[in-house]
Amino acid sequence: AALALAGPALELGTRAGLSDIVILLDDRSSSQDLPGRAAQVDAAVAALTDRIGALPGTDLRRVTVGDDDDGTLLGTALSRAVAAEPEARLAGVIALTDGRLHDPAQLPEGLPAPLHVLLTGQPEDWDRRLVIEKAPAFGLIDQEVTIRLRVEDQGAVPEGQQTGSVALRLSVDGEDGQTVAVPLNTSLTLPVIPRHAGQNVVQIELAEAPPGELTDRNNAAAISITGVRDRLRVLLVSGEPHAGERTWRNLLKSDAGVDLIHFTILRPPDKFDGVPVSELSLIAFPTRELFLDRIDDFDLIIFDRYSVRGILPPDYYLNIARYVEEGGAILVSAGPEMASVESLNLSPLGPILPARPTGRVIEEPYLPRLTEDGRRHPVTAGLAGPDPDEPDWGRWLRMAEVAPEPGAQVALTGAEDSPLLILDRVGQGRVALLTSDQVWLWGRGFEGGGPQLELLRRIAHWSMQEPELEEEALLADVSDGLTMALTRRTMADSAGPLQVTHPDGTVTQVPLAPDGPGRFIADWTAPEPGLYRLVDGDIARVLALGPAAPREFEETVADAPLLAALTEATGGSVLRLSDGVPDLRQTRPGRA
Repeated sequence: AALALAGPALELGTRAGLSDIVILLDDRSSSQDLPGRAAQVDAAVAALTDRIGALPGTDLRRVTVGDDDDGTLLGTALSRAVAAEPEARLAGVIALTDGRLHDPAQLPEGLPAPLHVLLTGQPEDWDRRLVIEKAPAFGLIDQEVTIRLRVEDQGAVPEGQQTGSVALRLSVDGEDGQTVAVPLNTSLTLPVIPRHAGQNVVQIELAEAPPGELTDRNNAAAISITGVRDRLRVLLVSGEPHAGERTWRNLLKSDAGVDLIHFTILRPPDKFDGVPVSELSLIAFPTRELFLDRIDDFDLIIFDRYSVRGILPPDYYLNIARYVEEGGAILVSAGPEMASVESLNLSPLGPILPARPTGRVIEEPYLPRLTEDGRRHPVTAGLAGPDPDEPDWGRWLRMAEVAPEPGAQVALTGAEDSPLLILDRVGQGRVALLTSDQVWLWGRGFEGGGPQLELLRRIAHWSMQEPELEEEALLADVSDGLTMALTRRTMADSAGPLQVTHPDGTVTQVPLAPDGPGRFIADWTAPEPGLYRLVDGDIARVLALGPAAPREFEETVADAPLLAALTEATGGSVLRLSDGVPDLRQTRPGRA
């Protein structure tokens, strides 16, 4: 009775052990496409799959690591694969890779099972690569900046390639560059001088790829250095006080990036008023220092209603002309003196001016209007608003009649369709001529005013060769990764197609669509990072998309320094597939 009250029971159960799990990590990044590696991985995957499948109570989890914008993210893939499996069932991890991962910080801190790394490649593999250690993002125009680099050998370098120097070819914006000899495996600096505002693309490459190296895709680098001006230096010479004199001064003084020197000639040599010099609050006009000794220090010289009255001798005008032909700029804002015997056109400066006065001054109200060239030229394009035929701005009251020189561009016309704004190139420099001194009426709001400051700012900055105001330009804005928005600005009626040369030398034709007067656009996506050359006629542009060598090809010799600590800590190993696919062994729990 007592036994029955105790409630005896008989339980029958079946216990089955869970299977072990082996993770096979398969690296299929771009660097694994180097000769022979893909075949090694295919053979190893097939052999290991068969051998793991033959082990009793063992399941295989295969993880494939592909390309990523940030390189080979093997650490991330390994951590995720391990986290997805029960820790107690993990028997081991096998990684088929070249060992060049780009996210070592994502590797798991520890593993409950051994990590074995099977390296692709051959023991005799070697590679030469160009390493940019330090490069500036910005540089002052015409001032030297330095790039720190080294040419490095990795792997089993052949005896004939281990010492000596190599030739590097250096070019800026795709122009013919220079070749320099640099020692191997030594850091050094190379000087570069940005020549213009905006992007200066510096291309550095090995002049010749050494025979037998793994790849030449890491033998070049492209560096974008944005050229900036320290300060724009402007000399403003007003021939006499007048109502619009302060227009130029206020414009230039309001720009923090402009250093302005302004002289107004209050008493020219032909004026005799009997006032002693000691009683005048004036300083001497340092003509020699400005127009001979230091003229090349200026980016722009503005003559505002300047009359030739013997202040500057003929040699000074000749030096100004030389200054323009060698890359300088002058801007003439003329008044009635343009039609007189004191006109700058009658001085030795006359041959470089873009128009000749007829001797007539037109004294009547007129509305400045854009010409066909003016609608396309970036100095005046868009100023007139949505209806260029009927601009919404006030009239001017006076101008000098001129005849433009052949080749000069007339952007604005005034009374009787006479040229009002003429732009021209002389040698390497620029010349602009405004044949009226009435632009100040826009600033005073006469008849509604007009875009005075914007027009004068554009004229001044075009004269100083600012890239955004070039009438013949090819612009590329990289909007998203490898996608670029292309803009071709031209004075011609048509443009394109663009000829795009890829990093590997292949050429693509990209058609351009009209987008207003003088503008043609296209959106284009590059197939891969690298250095691209864009050409349309005489206009060329070099553009660097990402690194010249993709991250996958920065280091290509198979090695596992970033995985060595983890394999050692887990009791794993680093082996080479060139020695064959290793056999598999199972160990009892707790055994090595």
